[in-house]
Amino acid sequence: MPTAKPASATFRRRSRKRTPNSGAAARPRTANPKLVLLNKPYGVLSQFSGSADEQTLKGLIPHNDVYPAGRLDKDSEGLLLLTNDGVLQHKISHPSQKLQKTYWVQVEGEPTAEALQQLRQGVELNDGMTLPAEVMVMPEPQNLWPRNPPVRERLSVPDSWLCLKITEGRNRQVRRMTAAVGLPTLRLIRAGIGPFLLRQMQPGEWREEPPVW
Repeated sequence: MPTAKPASATFRRRSRKRTPNSGAAARPRTANPKLVLLNKPYGVLSQFSGSADEQTLKGLIPHNDVYPAGRLDKDSEGLLLLTNDGVLQHKISHPSQKLQKTYWVQVEGEPTAEALQQLRQGVELNDGMTLPAEVMVMPEPQNLWPRNPPVRERLSVPDSWLCLKITEGRNRQVRRMTAAVGLPTLRLIRAGIGPFLLRQMQPGEWREEPPVW
């Protein structure tokens, strides 16, 4: 006759099962969570180290215990969040959270209704179809700082601004999406991540806000 398995052993095995986000949920919170909002300038890496000829976050942020929650490409500008809290970092940057990100996108050309509808429905990229985006044509953002170096514009081709909102974070996704509908990106500024907004911060400026989670 087979030997019965103790109930305690069964319980121990079941207790090891984890849900996809259980590791983040069980991670202890830091005693004093910080959330720093930075307007990352063009040409700056979203990290604190780099080669001698690269610009990094070092020198822009006075805190030495925060790290980026997500990334922003070197040739993109705008809102970058930094925190010392692993749980908050997970909520901001992990794909499972689907936190909406808002971008101001200067594109070459004039968007057609068809191009905008393609972005709203999803665009086929080399790594698959994107999720539907929210998009609208917008005027040039108010009080927009000049970019250094300036955007290379062709006088014979008009340019336009889009407000684009997505919940994914694929590599160079916004640039690839606009290119796929015939609107190459000239300038890309991240204006918001979830409830956190760039507001009137100038390049290199930062502020602290209380975490909302």
